[in-house]
Amino acid sequence: MPARPAACRPARHRGEALSAISAGLSCLSTADAASLTAAEQADCLRALEEQAGAMHTARARVLAAFHAQGRCEDDGHGSTRTWLKWQTRITGGAAADAIGWMRRLSAHPAVGDALASAEISESWARRICEWTEKLPGEHRRAADAILLGAAAGGAGLRDLDGLAEEIRERTAGPDADDDGFDDRGLRLATTFRGAGKLRGDLTPQCAAALAAVLDALGKRAGPEDRRSKWQRDHDALEEAMRRLIAAGCLPERAGQPTQIQLQLTLDQLRGLPGAAAAEAAWAGPAAAGPGYECDATIVPVVTGRIDPDVLDRLTPALLGGTPDAAPPDRAGPEGAADAARYQRAERAARQIVLAHAADLMSGPAGLAAYLRTGLLNGPAAAVSLPLDTGAATETIPAHLRRLVITRDRHCRFPGCEQPPAVCQPHHIRPRSEGGPTRLTNLLLLCTFHHLIAVHRWGWSIVLRPDGTVTATSPDRGRTLHSHGPPARAA
Repeated sequence: MPARPAACRPARHRGEALSAISAGLSCLSTADAASLTAAEQADCLRALEEQAGAMHTARARVLAAFHAQGRCEDDGHGSTRTWLKWQTRITGGAAADAIGWMRRLSAHPAVGDALASAEISESWARRICEWTEKLPGEHRRAADAILLGAAAGGAGLRDLDGLAEEIRERTAGPDADDDGFDDRGLRLATTFRGAGKLRGDLTPQCAAALAAVLDALGKRAGPEDRRSKWQRDHDALEEAMRRLIAAGCLPERAGQPTQIQLQLTLDQLRGLPGAAAAEAAWAGPAAAGPGYECDATIVPVVTGRIDPDVLDRLTPALLGGTPDAAPPDRAGPEGAADAARYQRAERAARQIVLAHAADLMSGPAGLAAYLRTGLLNGPAAAVSLPLDTGAATETIPAHLRRLVITRDRHCRFPGCEQPPAVCQPHHIRPRSEGGPTRLTNLLLLCTFHHLIAVHRWGWSIVLRPDGTVTATSPDRGRTLHSHGPPARAA
């Protein structure tokens, strides 16, 4: 009689099964994949994909039992999600996905069995579940079986999609169609340095509205536009949000112009090691992309920290000794008493330094404000406010912005006709290179040509004395000319 597979053995052998899985994966991950033949590499990829589905199913089933029995409380956690996050060291989103997959497979046991036996991939299993979950509850398990059987017979995703639609038409009446309204949701998670990841389930109406926006704003801007479709859709969404904010249709203060909080450390102001970018820090803050500072409200913020080493050097000096003075070192009871008195005095001195450090550093007359206004130029040297957050300063005055709009009438990049409402004044000669904020050094550019073509890709813009514009690619291989100066204002 053949031996039973590891999955069917009694629970006492689970350690052996886990060890075997770990050993196998370790062997594959450390092997020299480049030395394998094409057939061997293909076999590995197919086998790994098959086993990935089985591993997902095994995790979902163990997690279901763990969740049902409330085992997270044994480790002091209030929910299975928090247990997963802290005990398995995954993100909150990944923990939520694991629980969602657990619940989905519990509702689709046939799909779980097909995954466990490597008959279907994990991504195809998700698609089948998504299709059948649109059906009335009494038809879902039968639909799972039909779709799984078709997949096992060689049907592709498009075939399965058509079959699922046919099942839906036969089982769901016209008044029972689910438009996804109850399942609608959107989640924006911020990642490293403020980058975001957007995930969601949209209703047909929301999806149609978003598709219309992306289609309208995501078109190529011209021959110089080499963005991918995904990148253009991303930029179209950002552009739509920027236009909505600029339109003033949002409540409270969301319609205010772009505001950049310029953050620099006190070490940068003092020129300590690691502060090479201090002089130009205000021209390109990390919190904003290239070009955002051309037309924005800039608020300088100086940050600092307590250096324990400096505090240790200041303490003996405050006690009347030299910065390198050591505490008393005498033997016997008198020496111990002297050491205790010194420790009490040292603690008191440290508290005095800390208590007065904020008064010395902050405020309009504080050291931080003195260094910032003395070492930096432009908006970063604005009048200080407690606790040294500089006053918001417009980089381009309103009257000058109106002149630029009146003169240019639209985006001045050759061939672009975007209206002023979606454009920004651009400093032709950058301020970081001494470019002045005056009419002859400003040009109206749409957000794509300003923030991406110029500040990301390196296109240069020249405004000719006759009002025409020349745009040159960074490799000097392409030069574009406008046909003439903008039309005269009516």
